[in-house]
Amino acid sequence: MTALDKEFTGSIPEFYDTYLVPLIFDAYADDLASRVASLAPESVLETAAGSGVVPRALASRLGVNARYVVTDLNQPMLDHAANKQGNDDRIEWHQADALDLPFENNSFDVVICQYGVMFYPDRVKGCEEAYRVLKPGGQYIFNVWDHIGENEFADVVTAAAAKVFPDDPPHFLARTPHGYHDVEAIRDDLNAAGFSDVSVDTMEEVSRAPSPRHPAVAYCQGTPLRTEIEARDAGSLEYVTERATEAIAERFGSGPVSAKIQAHIFTAVR
Repeated sequence: MTALDKEFTGSIPEFYDTYLVPLIFDAYADDLASRVASLAPESVLETAAGSGVVPRALASRLGVNARYVVTDLNQPMLDHAANKQGNDDRIEWHQADALDLPFENNSFDVVICQYGVMFYPDRVKGCEEAYRVLKPGGQYIFNVWDHIGENEFADVVTAAAAKVFPDDPPHFLARTPHGYHDVEAIRDDLNAAGFSDVSVDTMEEVSRAPSPRHPAVAYCQGTPLRTEIEARDAGSLEYVTERATEAIAERFGSGPVSAKIQAHIFTAVR
C-alpha cells in the first residue's frame, strides 16, 4: 500500500457514493447492519466509515438510546457521510485514526468496519485498538474483499488500465482493496491482537450496473485508482475510463451488466 491509497479527496467521495456504493457495497452493508442489530448493542463504534453506507443501513435498526460513533481518517469522506445521513442525535461523527482511537478502554459493545482494514498500514495495530476499546464480550465485526480474481469488474478494470500503462500498470485495486484476503493471515492478525474466538463467513454476491460505463467510472474515478492514473498522465482519466468501459462490454455485454463479487466477513469476540 502507498500513502496515496488512503487519499479519498476532491471529487472521489461523490463518485464513490454515486457509482461504487450501489455497485458493490449496499448488499454487504445490509449484511453487516443485520449482524450488528441482532446483538442489540448499546454502543457501536465504526472505523473507516467512508461515505457512510453502513450508517445509512444500520442507524434505523439500533435502539432509541443507542450510541453510534462513526469515524474515518478522511475528513472529506466523513463530511459527505454526515451530510447524507441527516440529523440523528444518536450518531457522533469524529475524524479518527483507527490505529490510534481517541476513546477509553472498554467503551463499546461492538466495533465494526466495512472494507477499511485493508487500508491500515499496521493491521495488527488496528485489531489491537478494536480489542482495547471493546468491552469484555464485545464483538469486532468487519469485512474484506476476497482476491481480485473473485471480483470480476475490479479485475477487468485493472487489466484495462494495465494495457494503457504497460510499463507502469496501476495496481491500486489488486494491491489494497483486494490485497488483504488471506483468511488464515487475517485470523493470525486477530489472534496476535488478543482475539481468540474468531469466525469467518465467505459471502458471494452479484454486482449489477445499468451499463458497462457505470463500473468503469466507479473504479477509475471513484477510488484512488484515479490518483494512480492521473499520476501517470494527468489527461488520461477519461481515456482509461473508456478503455475499461470497452473491456467490460466485451466480457459482459453492452446493456445492463452483472458480475461476481465476493468477500469475507470476520467476527472476533473479546
